[in-house]
Amino acid sequence: MSDDALIRIAEALERINPRPLDAPDFSAADAFVWHVAPDRLEPVANVNRVDIGLLVGIDRARDTLMDNTVMFARGMPANNVLLWGSRGMGKSSLVKAAHAEANSVVGGLKLVEVQREDLPSIGRLLNVLRAAGDQRFLLFCDDLSFGHDDAHYKSLKAVLDGGIEGRPENVVFYATSNRRHLMPRDMIENERSAAINPAEAVEEKVSLSDRFGLWLGFHPCDQDDYLAMIRGYCDAHGVVISEDEMYAEAIEWQATRGSRSGRVAWQYFTDLAARRGIHIGA
Repeated sequence: MSDDALIRIAEALERINPRPLDAPDFSAADAFVWHVAPDRLEPVANVNRVDIGLLVGIDRARDTLMDNTVMFARGMPANNVLLWGSRGMGKSSLVKAAHAEANSVVGGLKLVEVQREDLPSIGRLLNVLRAAGDQRFLLFCDDLSFGHDDAHYKSLKAVLDGGIEGRPENVVFYATSNRRHLMPRDMIENERSAAINPAEAVEEKVSLSDRFGLWLGFHPCDQDDYLAMIRGYCDAHGVVISEDEMYAEAIEWQATRGSRSGRVAWQYFTDLAARRGIHIGA
């Protein structure tokens, strides 16, 4: 057998059963992104986030998430959290802001983002984080959902319940989703109609969301909150505009988008800042 063939076989075996990841330098950053093929934790020097004080209209979710995050950072028991509901209402922004705020209060909390498509590798990631027992990790998956014939949700159960080893004591899992049960309603209804035992089929699918100790719902904002978000952005970045002018422009912007949310408020503010010649960063 040629050397090239042996190299290809070795590379294929490495992909099937990758070697254990060496413990990364967790002092390099406060946030990391998990990648596979090969397994690695990439440090993130600057996290794309907003100050928690700029998140308007989600006070109850903010306070609940902050309490849970600070307790965990202090070494106390904490719940896994599912932030679900309307798009553009600050679910992922709140997770990143809560991480920063908890670090300012306690310190030592690391944020690790994992992509939904990499969930089958979650066991290997947990082994790495479990070995770093002196560190606390907030594992974060954004826009989590599952479709038809998608078995990735089974991998996630290792994080939420932990199987025979249990979830590492130094890891807590936060996920955001537009769906309360992490899967489309028609998928649940199809299970009911097609299964021999409909109740059992649905139970397996929706049981994943039940494994989150906290469910925080996010709902469409009203007009007052929408305008308050924009005013908060203007004040924070030094953009001067009268209430009447901002009101007229913001309402028109909302009408052209056909929706009202924190994301729409930020998009209007980005346009406004550009017209004022003010740089606001990423």
